[in-house]
Amino acid sequence: MKASELSEYITAVRDGSIDLRGYQERLMKKLHDQNSRLELFSKLYEKPGGKNAGTLAALPFSVKDNICVKDFLTRAGSKILIGYRPPFNATVVERMREAGAAFIGTTNMDEFGFGTFSTNCAFGTPRNPFDDSRSCGGSSGGAAGSTAILKHHVALGESTGGSISCPAAFCGVIGLTPTYGRVSRYGLIDYANSLDKIGIMARAIDDISLVLPVIAGRDRKDPTSMVQPPLSLDGKKIKRIAVPEELSREVSDERIISMFWKSIDRIGDEGIEVEKIKMPILEFSIPAYYILASAEASTNLAKFSGMRYGKEGSHFENMYNTFFTEVRTEAFGVEAKRRIMLGTFARMVGYRDKYYMKALMVRRKIVEEFERVFRDFDLVASPTMPLLPPEFEKIEEMSPASIYALDFLTVPPNLAGLPHISMPMGYIDDLPAGIHFIAPHWEEGRLITIGRVWEQEMEYRFPMSLEGLN
Repeated sequence: MKASELSEYITAVRDGSIDLRGYQERLMKKLHDQNSRLELFSKLYEKPGGKNAGTLAALPFSVKDNICVKDFLTRAGSKILIGYRPPFNATVVERMREAGAAFIGTTNMDEFGFGTFSTNCAFGTPRNPFDDSRSCGGSSGGAAGSTAILKHHVALGESTGGSISCPAAFCGVIGLTPTYGRVSRYGLIDYANSLDKIGIMARAIDDISLVLPVIAGRDRKDPTSMVQPPLSLDGKKIKRIAVPEELSREVSDERIISMFWKSIDRIGDEGIEVEKIKMPILEFSIPAYYILASAEASTNLAKFSGMRYGKEGSHFENMYNTFFTEVRTEAFGVEAKRRIMLGTFARMVGYRDKYYMKALMVRRKIVEEFERVFRDFDLVASPTMPLLPPEFEKIEEMSPASIYALDFLTVPPNLAGLPHISMPMGYIDDLPAGIHFIAPHWEEGRLITIGRVWEQEMEYRFPMSLEGLN
């Protein structure tokens, strides 16, 4: 694949060889036209601006709809936040703008991040640019789709259990989820505080390495970002990669698993040793994740009650329980209600020890198991998703439990707070599939290294009918 074109674009902006105003006007007009069909953006920004200097001079960037942008509609994909315009920028937005980048809009997402296919969106369901009858993945579906159609652009997404990796795989782009705490979460509308991570979607690994140093680092506004080693993108040479049987054997689509092992063979040809291993604790990842994430979500969403935050109630004469119920019934979607109920149940007296505390213990065991594996291996690998981007008609036939189960490949590193990356692995019936790499805590550099190795082997494709977008 051709290396990143972003550096060339940024250089052209700095030396004035691009008519920036004219370029942005054309870009936004074309985006408006395409967005009416693909619904990737929940709101486009009319005047991107940016600077003609800085590390990211006038680089167009979008943010997932749950990342706050000052005075700009930020609704986390939910009707309960209709009309909300934050009075401040999220730290990542502030840092991107300080580096000269140009904000172009917020991208559609599952409500508060609750979904695998971005079908739980209040402001439009993003459609896959490779086939608009299919899903972009979730919950950062709009972010991945916009990255697939825009040549000069990066998207900031957010992952709780796979919300960057899944849509990256479905849309044929790169999705990096950093170590928990590497990037400040200040200004992120939370799903689950102990799991949420802001990351990057881009078209080339060099794009990731360009943007990550800009948004990473300590932030006094987010205590979870304060204790971290310096970011180094000069990762050690990758010598050994582990493939857990518990992940690879559960992929039911034989075409994906066959492509994965062929990809692993190609990596082996680069002198990297690949070995199958057993990590049986990973089989408990899904139940542990959904208990913990739903419990935290039910707590976080309690503040959207019709009084201080979110949609306001109108019948103030009623008892406050009735008042809260009215607003939440009207404004929360079906999946949000389901997770609030599940999380509230798991935290109830009499059930907390039985479910929530056991899920915490499983999480600790998963962290310890990854630490054990990383004593002997540099990375862990698997397919990113067990299926190709599904058609919306097929999604409607799936039960909530069957949809939750599809996250079994992406949930483990998210539970453990480990950095991971999804790279385009290949194409089946002209649809993209992804390969997933997981690194030890704070070792994002290893992911950049394997990304560069992989890009020597892989020629990416993008939806050519939309290449003219910029």
